[in-house]
Amino acid sequence: MKKTIRIIAILLIFVLIFIFLNRLLKPKYAENLVEGSMINQYYNEPKDHEVIFIGDCEVYANFSPLVMYEEAGIKAYVRGNSQQMIWQSYYILKETLKYEIPKVVVFNVNSMKYDKNSEEVSEAYNRLTIDNMKWSKEKIGIIKESMTEDETFLSYVFPILRYHSRYDELTEEDFKYLFKNKENTYNGFLINKNIKPVGNLPVKRVLASYGFSSECYEYLDKIRELCNENNIKLVLIKAPSLYPYWYDEYEEQIRKYALENNIDYYNLLEKAEEIGIDYSMDTYDAGLHLNITGATKLSKYFANILMENYNLTNFKGDPVYDEKLNEYYEKIK
Repeated sequence: MKKTIRIIAILLIFVLIFIFLNRLLKPKYAENLVEGSMINQYYNEPKDHEVIFIGDCEVYANFSPLVMYEEAGIKAYVRGNSQQMIWQSYYILKETLKYEIPKVVVFNVNSMKYDKNSEEVSEAYNRLTIDNMKWSKEKIGIIKESMTEDETFLSYVFPILRYHSRYDELTEEDFKYLFKNKENTYNGFLINKNIKPVGNLPVKRVLASYGFSSECYEYLDKIRELCNENNIKLVLIKAPSLYPYWYDEYEEQIRKYALENNIDYYNLLEKAEEIGIDYSMDTYDAGLHLNITGATKLSKYFANILMENYNLTNFKGDPVYDEKLNEYYEKIK
């Protein structure tokens, strides 16, 4: 009996050490590479959003849900990540619908440009999107669909297999956020107050092909079908990002898809002047993304489109959101 207890105790200690090392060595995404902290911040939020955004950096950098609340009383959340591929958007939406059913899902179509063979697909971006997801069928699905040739499924199950060499790179951040997460966004919006005006944009390259891949259309169909099954209005958008280029051929394909499937599509890049975006002041990286002033203008503009067209509730006066809004304005001072 004593021997059995001793063996169980040793195994228990081993398991606890293994769990501890997994947490310690995995990047915390708290003060560096904060984009990796976005995915898990959703889980602690109240699940009462009528609008959910999915997509890449063109949503989390450009749309501020709290500005949309202030403007039109909309409760929205941005489930965006850096270089979020369309198959990842599908699984993130599927996971979201386990927690709540919004009235509107807004999908930014920029990722239609990339298939699984694109050079933009990388383990680094996969990790920012996947590492902090809760375990579920959706997480298993997103891992299997996203893994590059050099990745293994087990390295997502046990981060120590991927990050074991970080032991000599540990910082104070790794210990400070060992058992807690840092809130880096406001309803999924990542604030950036810097200003870097648009200068000389790269020359437009002539591409070998402008057609979207069949796998991208497959996942766009899946997103559409998921929304239809849950009586959700799907809205497609193109955010006002000047670079990488959104070619006319891309635009034509999205417009055709939207028309054929009775989906609303808003090219907000074309509406930049009407929105009031000034690319000498409203971008933090020379036109790739909007800064806080640009995002505020875009969010107000799009909030009114949503409120006028999709039978949303005006939640103005909600004490939880009013408190969030006060914290938000303290942050952006």
